Amino acid sequence: MDRPQVSGAWLIMNVQLLVTHTDFCLPNLECELQNAGINYRITYIEDNPDLVATYHLRHSPNIFVNNKLVFRHQPSQAELEAYFHG
Repeated sequence: MDRPQVSGAWLIMNVQLLVTHTDFCLPNLECELQNAGINYRITYIEDNPDLVATYHLRHSPNIFVNNKLVFRHQPSQAELEAYFHG
């Protein structure tokens, strides 16, 4: 996976969840991110039509890391651990 690197260590600067206001999986995704020790912010698809158009988004949730779309689905705990803690 393509992760940001700085001096041989992984550096996660900005994790953004782009979800709909009615995304029923958000509480579970938040729990998984918190359990993995990952800080994040939530933004809403309805408020960001430019991101929807740019990335041709049709589903929620979407996860961006450092402004790069890395997940177009709700990743499992194992996928999160593999990506963020490799």
